[in-house]
Amino acid sequence: MKRLNYQKGVRVLLALLFFVPILLFFLDFTNKMPVDVHKFLHIQLLPAVLGGMFGIVAVLLIMTYLFGRIYCSAICPAGILQDIINRLFCIGKKKKKGVRRFSYHKPMNWLRYSILALTVVTTALGFSGLCLLLDPYSNFGRIAANLFRPAVMWGNNVLADWLMKMDNYSLFHVTISTVSIAGLISAIVALVVFIVMVIFRGRLFCNTLCPVGALLSLVSRYSQMRISFDKEACNHCGNCERTCKAEAINAKEMTVDSSRCVDCFNCVSSCSKGGLQYRFKPAFRKENADTGGSNAITCQARERVSASNSRRTFLATGVTVAATLPVVSAIADGVGQAKGHGQGNGHGKKKGRKKWPPITPPGSLNLERFKDKCTGCHICVVKCPSQVLRPAGLEYGFDYLLKPRMAYISSYCNYECTICSEVCPAEALKPISVEEKKSLQVGIATFFINRCIVKTEGTDCGACSEHCPTQAVHMVPYEGTLTIPEVNPDLCVGCGGCESICPVRPMRAIIVKANTVHQTIVLPEEEEVKNVEVDDFGF
Repeated sequence: MKRLNYQKGVRVLLALLFFVPILLFFLDFTNKMPVDVHKFLHIQLLPAVLGGMFGIVAVLLIMTYLFGRIYCSAICPAGILQDIINRLFCIGKKKKKGVRRFSYHKPMNWLRYSILALTVVTTALGFSGLCLLLDPYSNFGRIAANLFRPAVMWGNNVLADWLMKMDNYSLFHVTISTVSIAGLISAIVALVVFIVMVIFRGRLFCNTLCPVGALLSLVSRYSQMRISFDKEACNHCGNCERTCKAEAINAKEMTVDSSRCVDCFNCVSSCSKGGLQYRFKPAFRKENADTGGSNAITCQARERVSASNSRRTFLATGVTVAATLPVVSAIADGVGQAKGHGQGNGHGKKKGRKKWPPITPPGSLNLERFKDKCTGCHICVVKCPSQVLRPAGLEYGFDYLLKPRMAYISSYCNYECTICSEVCPAEALKPISVEEKKSLQVGIATFFINRCIVKTEGTDCGACSEHCPTQAVHMVPYEGTLTIPEVNPDLCVGCGGCESICPVRPMRAIIVKANTVHQTIVLPEEEEVKNVEVDDFGF
């Protein structure tokens, strides 16, 4: 019989306090939630490392040293999502006595530490592909942004239709426009991997593929608070091993692998006799006779040898990875350069002509920095009020896969909006002020006169000029009474107002070309308005 365990209750409460706001922040398509919720994202470990927020990293590592891998069970949204999947899978299943749900497996240290070493070295050399593919928070973000959020929006539209039939217009239709094919595929793959691994091996992703889990495991094996056996109270029922999602408990030998334990406390709550406890027990501490004596010391010696072997494996694989990295980097560069590019900001291709690079969001500073730091979590995509950010596929190469780009298809970047730079947890987008945004040039509009309807149809237009916030695009005399657009590159900020409104299809007459390094323009000083006192009627 399971007994109540306050430790598990506290862990579940903490998990809900972190998970629910993060999930709702991704799902909030009405932008009603306060932007300050993004602070929950900044305590995710890998984004904090990439963003240089080493104070947060230090706190998380110290917390792991003191209490174990609480991060994996209460702070990481991907870890909590796996717990939810496990709970849903268990609904309706009959519990048969003697049938194991989980069982102990030896750790795959070579694999997990090789992945960690490869991730560290490649990231240090400016290739963030492994971070993008394996970061638990970013995978959760893509699942929430490309699967859960569209599902909620679709449900909203269905409910809105139903209410309108009853003359209730409290809800309205919303357009699902920020999901790309690449984003959808990545979200489906990540969710399927989570589901399959959870069903068959519990927290296998966290203890084998996840670089964050591997990093924390190096610290948690020395944690001061840990789950351990009370050998006198244990009745060898095996419930602890069957309920361990991390497959870290060997009930036969009465050992717990602290490097894989995620402190879910399922084992403690399943123990009816108190044979398993979460308590202060520093690593390698000698036990006295009344708590197991020589047997306990033997188990600890085994843990010490295992830890030593793990460190040697980690160092050996790190050296191997470092030696092969130049080849990986060369292949990645070759893939990016091999992609053919057509003219315009993703508006077609022409053989033999190099495609313009992607327009990166405000705050990215430059293209190369953004590619190195962005992990494709898509929080900026879903929080953009103009829905101008779209996840990229392979059109810009593998090193830009799933990263957001400015796509001026039906909207443009708001002249005074800085939300994307505020919510980015990895600081791939540096926070900028509204004043900085107004003078930030992410690209320059390029005008193609042979496409403009003023020339092709001999009619007035001027839509691009009307939608330019800085008047970088202005109208000049053309033929007779007709005027035609002209671009002043010194005033253009690349917001896309001109491109998004241009009526020419399929190739627009004015297209924003990216600045691979963002520039700052000098805005003209506003003319002072003189107050003139007018006598009588001013004549």
